[in-house]
Amino acid sequence: MVVMSEVPRIQWLRNGKEGLAAMLAAIETAQQSVALEIYILEDSEIGARFRSALEAAARRGVRVRVLVDTFGSLELRGDYLEPVNAAGGDCRWFNPSELGRFTYRDHRKLLIIDDALAFITGFNIGTAYDGDGVTTGWRDLGVVVHGGFVAPLAQAFHGMFGAASFRHGRLARFRRHLVPQRIAIDEGDLFLLSPGRGRNPARESLVADIGQARCVRLTTAYFLPPRRLRVALCQAARKGVRVQLLFPGKSDVRLAQMAARGQYGRLLRAGVEIYEYQPAVLHAKRYLLDDVVYVGSANLDLRSLNINYELLLRVVDPRLAAEGHASFEEDLGRSARIQPEEWRRRSWWDRLSERLAGFLLVQMDARFAMRQLSRLRVPKAGLRMLRRRAVRRG
Repeated sequence: MVVMSEVPRIQWLRNGKEGLAAMLAAIETAQQSVALEIYILEDSEIGARFRSALEAAARRGVRVRVLVDTFGSLELRGDYLEPVNAAGGDCRWFNPSELGRFTYRDHRKLLIIDDALAFITGFNIGTAYDGDGVTTGWRDLGVVVHGGFVAPLAQAFHGMFGAASFRHGRLARFRRHLVPQRIAIDEGDLFLLSPGRGRNPARESLVADIGQARCVRLTTAYFLPPRRLRVALCQAARKGVRVQLLFPGKSDVRLAQMAARGQYGRLLRAGVEIYEYQPAVLHAKRYLLDDVVYVGSANLDLRSLNINYELLLRVVDPRLAAEGHASFEEDLGRSARIQPEEWRRRSWWDRLSERLAGFLLVQMDARFAMRQLSRLRVPKAGLRMLRRRAVRRG
């Protein structure tokens, strides 16, 4: 159980606009250190504001470190962050494409200020995320945390930042930072997801919480869950638990939306309620199970749970959960419910397209990723990678 205090240690960032503004303000007031880990950094007005804030922080003597995923920020110029480097910062690309492991992506969104304050979000730094998700921009959210979570988050950033540079003498020295982990503290659990088969603490925890919950409300941008998670949702609904799933009505990845819709039939037959958000693209990750809250960068799909590097926070907090449920209700009011009778009448072409999309994302993506992972585990290949520095793209 979370020990509650007068000042909330975890607070919601209700949308991307609010969250990005709070992150900028935190960078501008940082005194000692700034650590930013981001999947997409966009050359845009909001991106330029972050670059300027990071550069200014470095110039006033703050230790500034920035880690940007190469694949996620593929359209960003290789020299975009050079002003930050010139001011004394250290900006690196995670997983440069020439290393032959581009399928593994650092999908985490994390900002740590002075080792005292951390932002864990689902949104990136770009124009689409800088809105309220109703009248402007995409629907997204995150949290800002104080207290005990900050230290393990800082350690997690350190591991990823070191791995990006390949400056360690041996692969094993930093691989321990990059395996699936559950870090338990008094305030809750921090899940560090990473590529690979086998035990997944985040998935196991979600399945266990679903099995015990009286109310299940899950919001995710991409839904293609492992079988155990899908079965847990169906079993809960058949037991009389109210299970409500909120997905995008508008998606930035049409193939992922089609694959998710291919899962609707069996869920609806089990009694699960499915809704699609209408005003804008839904990009949020918010999982509510009674007073249990999960929030972070991980979607409920195979890529997030088995292939990407992700962050997911779990807390038992009645206040935070109540606010999350209220936010969920607001989103439901802007969503359309999928009616089982209508869903059964959709065309054969839609059904075929959904099955094909699921095949591509489950079979092709996962198998290709596992093949790359097996190659990475060959010692000689690992040593060759370590001898090569991460080269910034020009």
